[in-house]
Amino acid sequence: MDFEEILHSTKSYLKECVVPRAEVIDGDSEALKIAVAGLESRSLLALRVPQKWGGADIPPELFYQYQELTARYSGALSFLQTQHHSATAMIASSDNEMLKSRYLGAIVAQKGLRLGVGFSHLRRSSSRASLTGKPAVTATPTKDGYLLSGNIPWITGFGLFQKFIVAALLPDNRAVFGVLPFANIDREYGKIAVSEIMQLIAMNSTNTVTATLDNWLLHESEIISVKPVGWIAENDSKNILNSVPATFGCIRSGLDVIATVATAKDSPVIATACQKLEQKLDRLKQNFRQSQHSSKAEQLALRAAAIDLAVRCGHAAVVVSGGAANGIQHPAGRVYREALVYTVSGQTKDVMEAALDRIVS
Repeated sequence: MDFEEILHSTKSYLKECVVPRAEVIDGDSEALKIAVAGLESRSLLALRVPQKWGGADIPPELFYQYQELTARYSGALSFLQTQHHSATAMIASSDNEMLKSRYLGAIVAQKGLRLGVGFSHLRRSSSRASLTGKPAVTATPTKDGYLLSGNIPWITGFGLFQKFIVAALLPDNRAVFGVLPFANIDREYGKIAVSEIMQLIAMNSTNTVTATLDNWLLHESEIISVKPVGWIAENDSKNILNSVPATFGCIRSGLDVIATVATAKDSPVIATACQKLEQKLDRLKQNFRQSQHSSKAEQLALRAAAIDLAVRCGHAAVVVSGGAANGIQHPAGRVYREALVYTVSGQTKDVMEAALDRIVS
């Protein structure tokens, strides 16, 4: 499948199979699981797997278009597949060739292997997750790998993913990343205890949980990498705009609702408002295309502007839809809730401050 075919296949699948069930997928994890399986059957879960292992290894510009497409038609599906693609990209960059062969090969072969991520706790100040000053998750070196203990505060995809990538701090504050089973397990080499599924106001079907690790042995065969002190801050600084394409998709989803209502009500006022909002999106996308030469401050401002427009378009979709938007199955309400998720996804202190500055200015 060439790159253009990938986008065509994605759009066709989303329009035919996801759009009619978008509201169901938002709240029903089984419906979401079926939607993810549809991506897999079309080889759309191996987009960031290197061609050496049989994946598409698509360039960033194309992946951004793919992200925008999925977010336009289903925020829950977009969020879930983003976790999986982030995990596959991390494994693809590993020096552990046996691990790459095992996991990347299974993903390409469509063996139902889907991966989540559980390392957002590294963003906490010095990874201090409690009043005792201890890291959220610690790693103690042992003969065959590391013993992991602690609490992972946020993992998406329980029952939807089979494995997830965890990060734990070593005594010298470096971070070790490895692959763990995404399940409740109590064995002689440690314990994984997964919480009840959190009840969220947006994308609830993605099955977000916490997990507790008790001396879980991360075997050396499951180690992806060991990152230096401060890796997460440096990585976040390089990837300020990574979530922007999906945010554009959310904006486009809001515009779709507004345009539909404008036609149904034959309203020039709504149509004009939709056109003005679309022009704002076009300007943001132009800035995004030129962002590789932007400063960090400019990138933060662009991300804040995308968040702001997503919320505005979601709100506008609610406004033009009237009281019907308050129904749990109405697309305007879903888009408005999705805008909340893109507001806080991968949020750092800098992103929060930029978004807040945009709101009060």
